[in-house]
Amino acid sequence: MKNFRLPFFLLLLITFRAYAQEEPAETFSVKGKLEDGDKNPVLFANVALYSAKDSTLTGGIASDDKGVFEFPAAPGNYFLKITYLTLDEKIVPNVTVAAQNVDLGTISLKSNAKVLEELLVRGEKSQMELQLDKRVFNVGKDLSNIGSNASDILNNMPSVTVDVEGNVALRGSQNVRILIDGKQSGMVGLNPAEALRQIPGDLIESIEIITNPSSRYDAEGEVGILNIVMKKNIRYGLNGSFTATGGYPANFGGSFNLNYRRKKVNLIANYGLMYREGPGRGNSRQEYNSADTSFVYEQKTARTRSGTSNNFMVGLDYFLNNFNTVTATVSYRKSMNKNKSHLDYMDYDFNNVLTQTVTRAERETEPRTNIEAALNYEKKFDKKGQSLTFNSKYIISDETESSRYHEFSNLDPAGIMQRAFNTEDEKTFLAQLDYIQPVGKDGKIEAGLKSSIRLLDNDFSVHQQDEQMDWIILEQYDNRFAYDEKIHAGYVMASNQFGKVFLQAGLRGEYSDITTELKKTNERNHRGYFNLFPSVHMSYKVKDAQTVQLSYSYRLSRPNFRDLLPFSNFSDSRVFRAGNPLLNPEFTHSFEAGHLLNMPKGSLLSSIYYRHRLGVVENITFVDSTGFTTVTPVNLSTGDSYGFEFNLTYDPAPWWKLTGNANIFRAINEGFYNDKVLKSDTYSWTSRFSSRVTLFKSVDFQSSFNYRAPRKTTQGRDLAIYFIDLGFSKDILKGKATVTASVRDLLNSQKRRSIVENSGYYSRSEFQWRARQFLVTFAYRLNRSKEKERMDNKGGENEED
Repeated sequence: MKNFRLPFFLLLLITFRAYAQEEPAETFSVKGKLEDGDKNPVLFANVALYSAKDSTLTGGIASDDKGVFEFPAAPGNYFLKITYLTLDEKIVPNVTVAAQNVDLGTISLKSNAKVLEELLVRGEKSQMELQLDKRVFNVGKDLSNIGSNASDILNNMPSVTVDVEGNVALRGSQNVRILIDGKQSGMVGLNPAEALRQIPGDLIESIEIITNPSSRYDAEGEVGILNIVMKKNIRYGLNGSFTATGGYPANFGGSFNLNYRRKKVNLIANYGLMYREGPGRGNSRQEYNSADTSFVYEQKTARTRSGTSNNFMVGLDYFLNNFNTVTATVSYRKSMNKNKSHLDYMDYDFNNVLTQTVTRAERETEPRTNIEAALNYEKKFDKKGQSLTFNSKYIISDETESSRYHEFSNLDPAGIMQRAFNTEDEKTFLAQLDYIQPVGKDGKIEAGLKSSIRLLDNDFSVHQQDEQMDWIILEQYDNRFAYDEKIHAGYVMASNQFGKVFLQAGLRGEYSDITTELKKTNERNHRGYFNLFPSVHMSYKVKDAQTVQLSYSYRLSRPNFRDLLPFSNFSDSRVFRAGNPLLNPEFTHSFEAGHLLNMPKGSLLSSIYYRHRLGVVENITFVDSTGFTTVTPVNLSTGDSYGFEFNLTYDPAPWWKLTGNANIFRAINEGFYNDKVLKSDTYSWTSRFSSRVTLFKSVDFQSSFNYRAPRKTTQGRDLAIYFIDLGFSKDILKGKATVTASVRDLLNSQKRRSIVENSGYYSRSEFQWRARQFLVTFAYRLNRSKEKERMDNKGGENEED
């Protein structure tokens, strides 16, 4: 019994003591506000309360989005310790809690210069980041990109070229898919070349180059995908940036990118306004010799493309809880282009004697409106890496091209008057569901479904005045083209890591249902086909500083809307560029092997690749006996491309950064057209080298050189293109603002030069779409200095958590 009484007594004692400890002690609040040396609130600093008697931690909290902190404390003597990554540690002694709340007022923290120095070097986001199936280029570090547009930025990307007409090519092929934030966008839908010029570069965060996409991506794009990632952040409080640009020839614009995050809501908004003029000049010579007729004419061209564009986007992230997020965005773009061209034709006889001079003048207006609404939902689960996402988007776009032409000659001063109308309307709906299930320690299975419906309507007509000044429709240039595209897809993909080896394999199935119709002539063409597209990726970590990658993918390139449209621009009355409604898709087998070497002062990414293409689409030029030239795309041939590519970054000193990239390739195309064999076998390359020097810690100077070697085509050859860009930037206002001055195409040498030779026909042409450009840009950062931006790039995800 005694043995029982002692444990029972102890149990009662422990219970009484626990009960006594649960009695609430009287507490009071300790509060204050944190500011840095510039009187800005210090957000999310760590505020800890220690006992003055034995230095034990008794409480603490992080400051909120206004720099304010408040927490309860029992009566006693304490001291505060305040810590923040880029500020000196602060000790507040003699904090006495007696019988009332304690208000410490405003506490000022000093900058930690030593930490900031490290951040300038180590915290700066790398200009290039390598991931398993893509390369990410943070474009803001390239001074020649500041104040430019999306087309200019793409032209500075490794292995990407943009010709003088704005057509984008990757590794020498224009069959590349362009996405905005990883999704199809009406911003680059109908006329990508023109649309990319209307997107301010100040709103772009990065460019992702995906040369061998995995099965989670659309199979569209023979050489891969270029993904333009727009700026967006979810830092707490109000922050953002403002940019203003001025340049010559006329290039003026401004933009802002704002973000406000508080508790469960994140609001984003950005806007860009841009006006620019692009003067261009060109000349060509056409010669035709046959048994029946001969002619020679030379052409001189002067064009000016000018226009204003407005890009506006608002969005909302609502964090229901730690596992569920809803995002809604609406974007609106309104642009108005006004283009002028002046063409002079000089006709010669077979003795090279000038017989007549013809002039053709054009005035064109081109308003365009694009509206996109997106609703996205993301669910995360307790298991790390498990997620379910749903994305939807609705796009409405319309564009109207209205042109007037006056053509006259020295033999007919009155000449003829013509006008053309081209109205394009687009409606697109996208829905996509993706699920990720982790398996084991490093593995996961991904699966998804996607459907897209795209409806385009194009109404085109050309009119000419008769002798009575009445407008008469030219029947051969009058029709209405309808394009209905429905694509349904599903994919499954698995990946896992086995020691130093990482494997990823997937299979994507796509059903394409495409109908084209010329409504006025009742010409209808329907295509329906289902294809499977496998992809395999493997990486092997040889050492900590070396990684080898291997990949394979099977892809297709569907003819785009412009390639199918049987009528096009009527600016040049002697050269007509027309689409082909009977085009079939191209299919490509793509293989690639890469090696990444990380060095103490840089990195080297080298890769070799091979592509085998079926049903290659090429533009064919043919001329009739009157000298009228037609350029149209056809499924001409099979093609093989071999290439070697490298990207080098090297820092000889902390203040000097060198980058270089080159793509050296061989392309072989062979096919038949009109019972003739057309073949090309060419070796060519593209390259870009840049040097960036930092002086006095706040001044940057950059120079870059771009070169594209000549290459053969199935009907001739394209000559070399080279240009030099320079940039200079200076941080001002204690790092909150930056002024940048740059010149694009310093030597005014970026010109497309080509030669076409075919059965008695010879053509030589040279054209410069845009002259040398001078730019000055001012950028101001709201509530985020350059040092803080760099810190966010390094560890911002911790702040979000």
